[in-house]
This record gives sequence, C-alpha cells and structure tokens, in this order.
Amino acid sequence: MLIAQKTPGHLAENVMHFARVLRAAGLAVGTDRVQLALQALQVAGFERKRDFHAVLSACLLDRIEHRELFDQAFVLFWRDPDLLGRMRALLLPTVRAKDGAPPAPENRRLGDALFPHQPPTPPAEAQDEQIELDATLTWNDRELLQKADFDTMSSEEWRQARRLLTDLPLMFEQLPTRRSRPAAPPGRPDWRATLQAMARHGGELWDMRWRRQRLRPAPLTVLADISGSMSRYSRMLLHFAHALGHAEARVESFVFGTRLTRTTRLLKRRDPDLAIAQVVHAVEDWSGGTRITTSLQEFNRRWARRVLSSRATVLLISDGLEHGDTRALSFEMERLHKSCRRLIWLNPLLRFERFEPRAGGIKAMLPHVDRFLPAHNLQSLAELVQVLRQMDTPPRRPH
Repeated sequence: MLIAQKTPGHLAENVMHFARVLRAAGLAVGTDRVQLALQALQVAGFERKRDFHAVLSACLLDRIEHRELFDQAFVLFWRDPDLLGRMRALLLPTVRAKDGAPPAPENRRLGDALFPHQPPTPPAEAQDEQIELDATLTWNDRELLQKADFDTMSSEEWRQARRLLTDLPLMFEQLPTRRSRPAAPPGRPDWRATLQAMARHGGELWDMRWRRQRLRPAPLTVLADISGSMSRYSRMLLHFAHALGHAEARVESFVFGTRLTRTTRLLKRRDPDLAIAQVVHAVEDWSGGTRITTSLQEFNRRWARRVLSSRATVLLISDGLEHGDTRALSFEMERLHKSCRRLIWLNPLLRFERFEPRAGGIKAMLPHVDRFLPAHNLQSLAELVQVLRQMDTPPRRPH
C-alpha cells in the first residue's frame, strides 16, 4: 500500500480497476502484477501514453495471444471519452453496413467485464417492430454463432453455444467385434439356429438362419489442456465430451495443466453445467501453467494400459506450447500414438490463417498424430463429429 500512496491522484485505484477488468475478461492478472505495474510506473513515469501502455502491457501480460484483448481494453478504459456508449455497443449484435470498411474486431467479453450487470434493452414502442426484433437466434445469428471464437464470446453467446452443442448429431465410428447377432441375409449361415428351426418343422428346411458381426462404437479418450491460454476452449470441449459420454460411446476423460487428473466419473452427471462445475472445483491447477511432457508421461505410465486399447481414438486438446527440451515430448507422443488406433490433435491455434508450426513443442508433437484439426468454434466441432464417424483409418502423417 506504500506504493499506492506514492502515485498521484487516483492512478493506483484506476490501475487496480483496470486489472479487475482484465481478470473478468479472462486474463490471469494477480495482485503481484498490479504491484509490479505500480512500481514500474514510479520508474518509467506516465507522461507519454506510449510509455504508459508499454509499462502496463509488460507487467500485466504473460502471453502474446492476449495482447489484442489487452490493447482493446486499454483503448476503451484509458483513452475513449465515450466509454459508456462504446461498451454498450459491445453488448449489442454487430451490424455491418454494405458500403464502407468493416469495423475493427472487438472482444465482446470486455463488455461483460466492464458492465457485468447491464440491464436489458427496453422493447420498442411499435408493436410491429417489437415482433420483428423479438426473433432471438435467427438463421443469420445461428450462422454467426457457429463461426464465433469460444475465447471472444460474451456470456449470452456462451450459453447459446452450449445449447447448440447438444443439437450436434453424435455418430461414432462403428467397429466390428468378435460377437455376432442374428441378421437377415446376406451374412454367414447360422447352422445351429437353422438346425433348431428344422427340428421344429419335422426335419424340413423351411428357412435359412443367418448371423453377422456385432458392431460397437470405437472407445474415445479425451486429454484436455486446461492451462491459462486453453481454459476457455477446454471448458467448451468438456461440454462436448460430456455429450459424447451420454451418447452411445464409451468415453474416458482427463485434464492436465501442471498435473494429470482423471475426470471420467465427474462427467457422469446428467446435468452438463453441474458436471463441468465439479471438474473445475476438483482440479487444483485450472487456468494455471502447463507441463505437457510430464502429463503425457504420467498418462502413458499409469493410465494407458487401463483405458486404452488398439481400437481406441484419442482426442488431444492442447496448443502444444511446451517449453524446454522437446525430445522427451516427442517420445511420449510416439508412445501414445502406438497405444491407440488413431490420435487426433485439436489445436485452437489453427484458427489463425497464417499459422505455421514453428514452436518446438508443436514440431515435436505433429509427426505423431493422424489428424491435426482446429477446435475454436462450433463449426470446427461439427467437422470433428464428421471425422469421428468416418469408418476408414486416416493416413499416417509422414515423419
């Protein structure tokens, strides 16, 4: 508090309030970073806006992917004179004119962060207009929501996306088993049932009985990264795993940050909101750091033989941003790949059109996966469902 007393005016209070806004918008900003920012402002000064922005970004940010959200929040919080009107505009649907340049991309979570208890817009006086605007989630809105990024959704969009997630047609790859069942031709002859039918008809052959192999959906194992940059994507994908688990497939689920936690039993509850809330409450390292190599090593050593088989499909949900030596990560990925039928890697970084696998962790993991798919919106999850229902084995990526 001695630092706050040295800062002129209400600067310390404004910096703390700005940190609360960033925290409410999804950034991991602790009190230690606020104190660091106040200390840095004592040294660097705050006469120039550029220096002020540089100090706050250096002290409050720890990931490069959060810079766009930070820049938008900085402009709206510190510089925009019409702050109230600007933030109310963020809470309304985006309207793009036919002529003119498109508006700058904005994160709607900032509106919820600065105005968490925004009252609803009063209805229009005209009855005709009220009926026309009362159509919530029209076809156009549904199309926009399908392509909206999970990390930039507002609270209302997040709830609508969870409802749309339950409407996905969940069909799985059907694999033949050693057991068989009665069937109509064509199939293989069921001589036992045929002889029993002949005995009931005095030894005459009236009809031939047939059997065919019984099909079962391929078992599924979900490994979800819950680190700070992945928490919002993993939360939605856990809702997806909950829906899969309550369908016809057998689903095992694990989450990992700095440690590995099995969440299969927690996702057995019928209510998805209560199930995900239990997972968040039970996992101690939610939205913390990440240790992909250590977590995969624990899974391969402790759980792979229990929950995996040669018929299983593994969904690995991670951005692949691992620090340090990645040779051990490559070994664990190869070991995981050999323990299952196919390994599908879901990476939200693929939402960027110019994405290139330059990070060391991504380079180490990529040769050992069968499919490399995005997982950042509802459209990508619908494409994932199409991949899960495919009957053929995908081609191996070249090493």
